[in-house]
Amino acid sequence: MKRRLFPLALTGLLTAVGLAGPVLAQSGYPSKPIRFVVPVPAGGAADVMSRMIAEHLQSRLGQTVVVENRPGAGSSLGMDVVAKAAPDGYTIGMGNIAANAINPAVRPSAFPYQPVKDFAAISLVGVTPLVLVVHAEKLPVKTLGEFVAYLKANPGKVAYGSSGIGSSLHLGMELLLQKTGTQAIHVPYKGSAPMLNDLLSGQVVASMDAAATSWPHVQKGTLRALGVSTAQRAFFAPDLAPIAESLPGFDVKPWHGVMAPAGTPQPIIDRLSQEIQAFIAQPATQAKLRERGVVPVGSSARDFAQAMIDEFEMYGKVVRDAGIKAQ
Repeated sequence: MKRRLFPLALTGLLTAVGLAGPVLAQSGYPSKPIRFVVPVPAGGAADVMSRMIAEHLQSRLGQTVVVENRPGAGSSLGMDVVAKAAPDGYTIGMGNIAANAINPAVRPSAFPYQPVKDFAAISLVGVTPLVLVVHAEKLPVKTLGEFVAYLKANPGKVAYGSSGIGSSLHLGMELLLQKTGTQAIHVPYKGSAPMLNDLLSGQVVASMDAAATSWPHVQKGTLRALGVSTAQRAFFAPDLAPIAESLPGFDVKPWHGVMAPAGTPQPIIDRLSQEIQAFIAQPATQAKLRERGVVPVGSSARDFAQAMIDEFEMYGKVVRDAGIKAQ
């Protein structure tokens, strides 16, 4: 499946970053306001990141950048607006792991756009590490190795929570189970908050949770952290080993990145990418992102294009191997 997907996806995305297609931008770009579609409600980390970038672009490009929150359907409503907009550089959006990797894999027949080929990558802004946590009293394990051994000794008896079927928390744990050949009971919740409440009370005893919500409870001792989901160590826990050190290739990282409709002229993509990369590289920007649990990236358009392909393929395989279906 991977071999069939890759050539098609690579052609679509690398076309968007300059290997084919039109390369001449409209003269005088931008000559009117730019719409920045954010597919999540106002107030969250993604919205804050988007508004920071919009303010920077506005100051650098000399045109108003209007942030438009279009939440719904796991971010797909907003990204559908971006996918179907004119590819002229005046509509961009903040794509994410849900809208451009996981949800299309879980609901392939019901999705309104192609998550890879319908977009032109601009820049990967940042990633959010997850942390494998267990209830400190209810589960007698202190390391990832002990956790895996416990799962093998108790197949199908350990209950782990997630923020819902097809969420990054769900698929992150499923990937771990697949790589270790173990089984556990998935208990999906309608959001992270109710899941965390049951995790703290011991109704479920494990989760691959967002660090921003679980880490304070790790510091209090209620939860025990066994590993970080990103391939690199996290800035907030430099002594916590990545799961990848025990399971090579494990790299689960909810992400957010700026993209435009496929076919947007390459000079426009390049200009926007360069501005965003420069902004993310600023120490003040990096500090603000870290305050919200985000690891700053600021990638090139080409690197982001390849990352989108890799993420879509990886989660598609996890979904197929686990037999996950939308409900």
